[in-house]
Amino acid sequence: MTMPDLRTTYLGLPLQNPLVASASPLSRKLSTARQLEDAGAAAIVMYSLFEEQITYESQQLDHYLSHGTDTYAEALSYFPDLEHYNIGPDRYLEHLSRLKTALSIPVIGSLNGVSSGGWIEYARLIEQAGADALELNIYYLPTDLSLSSSEVEDTYVRLVRDIRAMVQLPIAVKLSPYFTALPQFARRLVEAGANGLVLFNRFYQPDLDLEDLQVVPNLELSSSHELRLPLRWIALLYGRIQTDFALTSGVHSAQDVLKAMMAGANVAMMASTLLANGIDQLARIRTDMQWWMDEHEYPSLDLMRGSMSQQAVAEPAAFERANYLRVLDSFIRA
Repeated sequence: MTMPDLRTTYLGLPLQNPLVASASPLSRKLSTARQLEDAGAAAIVMYSLFEEQITYESQQLDHYLSHGTDTYAEALSYFPDLEHYNIGPDRYLEHLSRLKTALSIPVIGSLNGVSSGGWIEYARLIEQAGADALELNIYYLPTDLSLSSSEVEDTYVRLVRDIRAMVQLPIAVKLSPYFTALPQFARRLVEAGANGLVLFNRFYQPDLDLEDLQVVPNLELSSSHELRLPLRWIALLYGRIQTDFALTSGVHSAQDVLKAMMAGANVAMMASTLLANGIDQLARIRTDMQWWMDEHEYPSLDLMRGSMSQQAVAEPAAFERANYLRVLDSFIRA
């Protein structure tokens, strides 16, 4: 019996399957990275190198964090202790180089921040360290009342354009869903030089400790329910923007991956299910995908991709509101 063909491409990289380990602590150790490859990960996105870690080396961040905290000492709890968080830029590059030497699958570097500055230089160093691609995890929470949405978007586009001018390796941009006109903004990023879009970033909202008056981190792993938001947007954008799509947030099962492919994604990225269920979950997902595709007579992912996108619907204009109306109708009937 011929097994279904799971091969795909992402950012110009040929992959044996669409299962990609997204940025997480699992890539911090060489031993776990090897386990990811052995279990079937087709590529690995390294944990992120944060902009704050780059600026911390020049002591600029320390000045801004410390200013005024003699009065409001609890304010420092909003920020990570960068001396102990993750690892510094130089060690990040060394670890990237080791991963590339030890693994046969692509390794994608990850930068997390929003301004150019040291990013451009470290994007170039990540390329020199051997990364197969670069993921820009642009995390920015605009709180300035005078800052317009267009100014925020212009900052993102400028960052992509600046990095594109300095490196040759493929670039993917990891976005949040909180943009007023996401399709137009996505198109601008691709025009600025992005080879792929990763939808969507998960924001970890802090909690408040009422007794100690501190801001405390609060990490909750994703669930398959969260798949619906990136699934919808990839289905809407597929075929309208000529770029690769990675679906992330909520990928926990073979069914989740198959839905991502039908919406139009090139790859499905996952971390929460691996942290919760173990790295062997990758092998189980791959086996379940092959079984489902064989049962439903899909010889390859290529024949499946985009089959349930807006582009494939008979009346595309109805795609955006059809589900909304059906949900309301089902609730009323119940």
